[in-house]
Amino acid sequence: MFETRSGERLLETDPADMPPDGHVVFIGRIASPWTTRETCPKNMKAARETGQPAIITIDRPYCDGLLGLERASHVIILSWLHHAPRTLIVQKPRHATEPKGVFSLRSPARPNPVGLHIARLVAVNIDTGRIDIDAIDVLDGTPVIDIKPYFASTDAFAEATIAGRDEPAGRDAQ
Repeated sequence: MFETRSGERLLETDPADMPPDGHVVFIGRIASPWTTRETCPKNMKAARETGQPAIITIDRPYCDGLLGLERASHVIILSWLHHAPRTLIVQKPRHATEPKGVFSLRSPARPNPVGLHIARLVAVNIDTGRIDIDAIDVLDGTPVIDIKPYFASTDAFAEATIAGRDEPAGRDAQ
């Protein structure tokens, strides 16, 4: 599913083969329209542009954790990108001229393939564990490890930038 490019480096040990130390559990799954990596949008902006909504189904033991979530207009979804390789530590993105370390990229290939998605909350049903969202950029069946409300007052940084990217100009740092 992931090809190796010139300049890329792999870890000596696959993190998937190491003993677990965090005891992370999956709390549900995402139902998305995307069944192949080739058709899946590369980011949430591209996912929203398709106009395709998605559904998260929370497993029964965790449904009570949805109480009060309907107050949020947007949610942060942490997913487990279970198809991504975990050994790639230096990557050469198609658009980049030089290889980059995995922690400077948003690629799904990483030692712990945690996806971070901010979506508009459309509906919540605590009884069924169903959460409707406006869009998602993951494959159908992707496990969910957590959901949190998004707070624009503390989660958004208008001045945030990445050197070398076409990002909107931020405010001057004080």
